[in-house]
Amino acid sequence: MSEFSEEVMGVVTERIEDRFQMPLADLRRAVQAAPQANPEATSVVRWYGLLAESQDALETAEDALVEALGTQSGELDDSVMELAHQVNAAVAARDGRVMVVDYLLDPLAPGKRELGAWRGADPAARRAPALPTSAPALPGTRGIPTRGVTR
Repeated sequence: MSEFSEEVMGVVTERIEDRFQMPLADLRRAVQAAPQANPEATSVVRWYGLLAESQDALETAEDALVEALGTQSGELDDSVMELAHQVNAAVAARDGRVMVVDYLLDPLAPGKRELGAWRGADPAARRAPALPTSAPALPGTRGIPTRGVTR
């Protein structure tokens, strides 16, 4: 595993352990024993596993690219370019999974705070409009005095 990869996985592991206040191995065992006990932990462990798989795929792709580059002299052929594209795709997959784990660990992430009006919140909890509003004037009625009312 490259130094950068170790750092990425180490940071994610540390964040998980800080969030759940236990080593990742213990958290995995707890989730395996009772997956319904804490849906948040189950989700984090699942995505961490997917992240680890994509990290392994990235390392395999990088190793194949480095090996192919070692045998090339001059212009790169299509097979080497294909390996480079595989590395790029593996980086994108790994980074996407890091973002998912990061989202799952962030209690203040959008969509994780209080329920909004669109998600079934009590109508009394809805706030007033952001800007003061008044009823719109109907067309053709402006400036017409009402009977018996003086201005």
